[in-house]
Amino acid sequence: MVATKTGRKVVRVVEADRVTEGDGVSIRRAFPTRKIEDFDPFLLIDHMGPIDYAPGQATGFPEHPHRGFETVTYLLDGAMEHKDSHGNHGILAPGDVQWMTAGSGLVHSEMPGEKLRRDGGRLQGFQVWVNLPRVAKMSAPKYQELPSAQIPLAETADKSVQVKIIAGESLGEQARISTHTPILYLHFTLQPGASVTQAVPASFNALAYVIEGVAAVGDDLTEVKEGALAILAKSGGDVVISNPGTKPVSLLLLGGEPIGEPVARYGPFVMNTKAELQDAFEDFRNGKMGTIEA
Repeated sequence: MVATKTGRKVVRVVEADRVTEGDGVSIRRAFPTRKIEDFDPFLLIDHMGPIDYAPGQATGFPEHPHRGFETVTYLLDGAMEHKDSHGNHGILAPGDVQWMTAGSGLVHSEMPGEKLRRDGGRLQGFQVWVNLPRVAKMSAPKYQELPSAQIPLAETADKSVQVKIIAGESLGEQARISTHTPILYLHFTLQPGASVTQAVPASFNALAYVIEGVAAVGDDLTEVKEGALAILAKSGGDVVISNPGTKPVSLLLLGGEPIGEPVARYGPFVMNTKAELQDAFEDFRNGKMGTIEA
């Protein structure tokens, strides 16, 4: 497929850093790093694993608080068990999505599923943090949880390109997730030689992260390898993605309407001012975000 004249070019390719989070989970962190702090409205992109655990070795993310933004967990392999201070409890299986609006604050934990902890196996997935506008930062916490079977899946006529639509729209299909600000969150799989042009509103910031394989991204068909992030130009619209190789390519394409507000962040809290951050820490210390019942 030929690139459009109004399409976007790649302005920077950033390799994810290897970090360890939680109780020892290996993460590929696309940002925030020393190379890139954030990308309005996105605050963080973490690629968990892939990690192959032996029996009894699987680790996760014990209880911790959040306020002022949303966490989007998308699981590719394994199982993650979620609990929070509002009494919510669930298990994510491969392909499932949890879009959690932390809002005014809660305490939650994300741990490997019981079978994964007992028997071992592979864990792989993503967590993306999406900022909330000032008017929604103290909204009531809520969840949107979709099993894989309920997430729209579309493909090109020749079946060479498949896309899972977590947020936004692609190939004529609309996501079932609702978002505070307009968001595009798409998981593309391209067979060798395949290409697709994805419409992205001109006002959006956009980026692509390669999960597996080597992709050619943007009007300039910039090579982006596994574990690397392509930051796309802010001008233009459509984004071209191609697979010039001999193996399938798997990648995430994210886009969003910039919020354009001051960001004050520290650890698990993201607000607009330092004073609001201090209030968040004080509320957490005083137990106002609750505790997880055993």
